[in-house]
Amino acid sequence: MSRAAELQSGKEHRDENFPVASILIRRKHRPVILAFYRFARAADDVADHPTASADEKLRLLEEMDRTMTGELDSAPEALALRHILEERGLSAQHGLMLLEAFRRDVTKLRYANWDELMDYCRYSAMPVGRFVLDIHEESRDTWTANDALCAALQIVNHLQDCGKDYRALDRIYIPQDTLTAAGACAEDLSRGRASPSLRNVFSDLAHRTQGLLGKARPFAKQIRDRRLAFEVTIIQRLAEDLANKLVHRDPLSERVHHRKIDLIPLLMGATARFAGSQFTRDKRVLALRSS
Repeated sequence: MSRAAELQSGKEHRDENFPVASILIRRKHRPVILAFYRFARAADDVADHPTASADEKLRLLEEMDRTMTGELDSAPEALALRHILEERGLSAQHGLMLLEAFRRDVTKLRYANWDELMDYCRYSAMPVGRFVLDIHEESRDTWTANDALCAALQIVNHLQDCGKDYRALDRIYIPQDTLTAAGACAEDLSRGRASPSLRNVFSDLAHRTQGLLGKARPFAKQIRDRRLAFEVTIIQRLAEDLANKLVHRDPLSERVHHRKIDLIPLLMGATARFAGSQFTRDKRVLALRSS
């Protein structure tokens, strides 16, 4: 077993907050999306390992990078992704951008402000959605809405895991100026319950996330592939619900993840939203054809 394999968490795509290569995605696209996920999960587990040294983490991430570019063949998940990308004529760009985010996870433990956090999301989150869009041969005009949705998903995850990230890794994604303005500090994240000041921080960031989700709302309508558009509609609805929870709940002491029973009304609402958007789009297409 390789050292990188020893650092793996065992987490799979079915364990994520949001759908990954669900049955909504066309069968021909699922293998490459899963290969990308396994690559990202392997790199994420290396970067997040609580006891591996920073030097070791960076060495393993560099090995993945060099395997992606063809200099090495030694990182299994990177090699598997490289082969499937070569078979399909797809670029390694998005995967390489992800590796930059994981290197930052090792070397950058604080973010000064919202702009710095968004720059991190440019590497850690946005390439994931762009990769899926490229697989489906969607227009790059969709990237603006995609980037807003992916950044929102990333921040939701950051808020959900903020206590664990601080205690295990001394890593804080919450912008330092937001903490300072609220009168909160890093040590507040180590407690079992958020202080009033930290609750204000969570609420503020959740509201900003809702703003990103507002920018992402037109995304599904911009996607030509209807199955992908449906999945994006579901992801958008799940993210909206989690952002709303984070406005009102304390992730240090309260549940801010979905239970299976929570998903039923959310999926019904997403289905109704998608059906309405498709009906409107079909009417528009018919009107254009008849004009």
